[in-house]
Amino acid sequence: MIVITAPTGRIGHQVVDALLAEGRPLRVIARDAARLAPRTRERVEVVQGSHSDPEVLAEAFEGADGVLWLVPPNPRADDIHDHYLDFTRAACDAFKARGVERVVGVTSLGRAYGKPAGLLSPAFAMDDMIESAGVNYRALAMPFFMENLLGQVEAIKAQGMFFLANSADRPLAVVATRDIAAVAADLLSDGSWNGQATVPVVGDTLSPDAMAQVLSEVLERPVRFQRVDEQAYRATMMQYGLSEAWAQGLVDMAAAQNDGIYDAEQEAPASPAPTDFRRWCQDVFKPAFLA
Repeated sequence: MIVITAPTGRIGHQVVDALLAEGRPLRVIARDAARLAPRTRERVEVVQGSHSDPEVLAEAFEGADGVLWLVPPNPRADDIHDHYLDFTRAACDAFKARGVERVVGVTSLGRAYGKPAGLLSPAFAMDDMIESAGVNYRALAMPFFMENLLGQVEAIKAQGMFFLANSADRPLAVVATRDIAAVAADLLSDGSWNGQATVPVVGDTLSPDAMAQVLSEVLERPVRFQRVDEQAYRATMMQYGLSEAWAQGLVDMAAAQNDGIYDAEQEAPASPAPTDFRRWCQDVFKPAFLA
């Protein structure tokens, strides 16, 4: 039995689809089962509740061979470390109590950076906590998600621009969520691995200015990148309802990306056919833009 947390999220739902296509028995933890696709609900066991709840985890992990572990974002959290580690602490107790064999976690590239990194630092602390539980663990290390740009569709439509706190000409490692899901599904299907290791998953590396050029070519209209001052970016995020801690975490994460947090650990992509940025723009961004 394989257990999937956050099964309706960007990554989780794609892992569910991939494993169901292989005929794997699945159990999912969902706050709201109605958010699962009807066909998915018919084919999986559903444990209703939050995967921060020890009782929910105890039920879900009973007889589990593998677990996909994702901590869902909470942009209103007052403490970003507590948010990650409160979820993970309960999970580690349940991994040990229920004898879970293998855990695949979604974390960040750049663990060797060694300096504060905003929203990335709690992910590294999560990895440390899971590894200390003694479970066999594969930490899927992600850079910047290409899907983050989907939040900029309206800005590009209205202004022909997208905005980040990243340096315009600093190469940034990026990844498509479908590649993350593919690697996660492969690992969860494979019952032969043991030990603990980090698995980088990188689809492409290009600067925000280069992203703008690709978007211009794919959308067949001019697109420019505009860097936002870090404090202005923080204020804008708080206007959208993010907590001060979460908004500052985004600012500090961008600063770490500008400082090269991903550089030391970039290796060959783990997925056999990684999605480059142009392909993702054609397959995902352009249809969203035209919708």
